[in-house]
Amino acid sequence: MANAADAHGHDAAHEHHPTAGTYWKVGIILTIITVWEVWAYYIPSLVASRIFIPMLLILSAVKFAIVVMFYMHLKYDHKLFRALFTGPLLVAMATVVGLLFLFGKVAVRLAA
Repeated sequence: MANAADAHGHDAAHEHHPTAGTYWKVGIILTIITVWEVWAYYIPSLVASRIFIPMLLILSAVKFAIVVMFYMHLKYDHKLFRALFTGPLLVAMATVVGLLFLFGKVAVRLAA
């Protein structure tokens, strides 16, 4: 009867981990997104527009997802671990967005 591990002690679940080349590609993508975020800050018309903050939030969320998937190996983990991480994360994000909408007028009123 075959064991789950091969002769070298590697089991089948760990065969799909990223290579060093994958880490370089992910690092370059993260660098490009970061440069994009910093570059956007130096465009006064973009900073003054209503799209600036949502754009930065989306870019930050994309970077977060990339880091979690590749550097924390969530992409290669069991589906249960992904669900245990992403489920509460989605609930927390929905709560924060709900609170932003709920108290948005109060924050503007207090700032003015």
